[in-house]
Amino acid sequence: MRESKPIEQKKRAAIYARFSTDLQNERSIEDQLSLCQSYADREGLSIVRTYDDRARSGGSLMGRNGLLQLLDDAREKSFDIVIVEALDRLSRDMEDLAGIHKRLSFLGIEIRAVHEGVVNTVLVGLRGLVGQLYREDNAHKVRRGLAGRIKQGLAGGGLTYGYAAIAGRTGERVIVEAEAQIIQRIFQEYIEGRTPREIAHDLNKDGVSPPRGRAWNASTINGNLERGAGILQNELYVGRLVWNKVRMVKDPDTGKRLSRPNPRSERQVADVPHLAIIKPELFAAAQKRKEERGHTHPSHQRRPRRMLSGLLRCGSCGAGMSTNGRDKSGRVRIRCSAATENGTCPDAKTFYLDTVESAVLTGLELAPVVWTAPRWI
Repeated sequence: MRESKPIEQKKRAAIYARFSTDLQNERSIEDQLSLCQSYADREGLSIVRTYDDRARSGGSLMGRNGLLQLLDDAREKSFDIVIVEALDRLSRDMEDLAGIHKRLSFLGIEIRAVHEGVVNTVLVGLRGLVGQLYREDNAHKVRRGLAGRIKQGLAGGGLTYGYAAIAGRTGERVIVEAEAQIIQRIFQEYIEGRTPREIAHDLNKDGVSPPRGRAWNASTINGNLERGAGILQNELYVGRLVWNKVRMVKDPDTGKRLSRPNPRSERQVADVPHLAIIKPELFAAAQKRKEERGHTHPSHQRRPRRMLSGLLRCGSCGAGMSTNGRDKSGRVRIRCSAATENGTCPDAKTFYLDTVESAVLTGLELAPVVWTAPRWI
């Protein structure tokens, strides 16, 4: 009798699909999945899993739950091959793409791209470079387009408090009279000697809606001198549109976009007198007072971080707790920052920082230690 040959088992494959911008849509995912399924059928592969990320950038792994789940399942050897339409679906970042390939290769999992076939180190290097250059070139084109709009006196970004967009006319703005009156009030009260914190307290007490968030606070009014932020430093209120104050960079560890101030020499200015809300002399007086107040005594400058900095929360409103002076013996007090900054918290009590720190340390000594392995990426 002739021996029958054992039936060769099909290799298990997973499909990954992604789209990122408004130029693509939900249908793009379905098209990618269909294309990868056809490839699997031709190659005799059995699809056991599918993963996707919708409206997610390929510039970072962060926030891409579909890809992170794929990498988690790869550790469990849930499949033998990963199929993508093209390598840039996995990542447009050289470092991330190389890392994905390195880890999957270590696990014995092959990557295949419909348009390129089996992926090797050379292809990863080439596609990673091309993908990153594509992202950077797009960013340069966007900035060039924004610079052209600024020269025409058109806004290059979101709305500024005091203005509203004009429907159907991209970049054009119109003054909102009710908000303009608040801006004039802020400037007038500031040059009369009131502090940003006092002004914020009164605006909240009067029920004035803030530019964003739930309440006015001192930083909204005062802003940051280096970044040219804050109501008191916004030159748009005197009819000067300033662009390129900051640049956005991506943290390679977290994937978050962070702003970095640009030198004043790199900023672009356009005159827009029709958008002026504040008279030049009033704006100049506010800047003069800010400069005078800027020479602070060392004891009033930013204090060093403490053991529980950024960790304590108010039990009444959930806002952060911050230091609030010392008593006669030198013990540091803490208080709800919402109560201090804008007066919106009903609980304005103070507590001694050393008492709170001692209670936390005692609790940690008594609590069992539990360690959880970080999610692998």
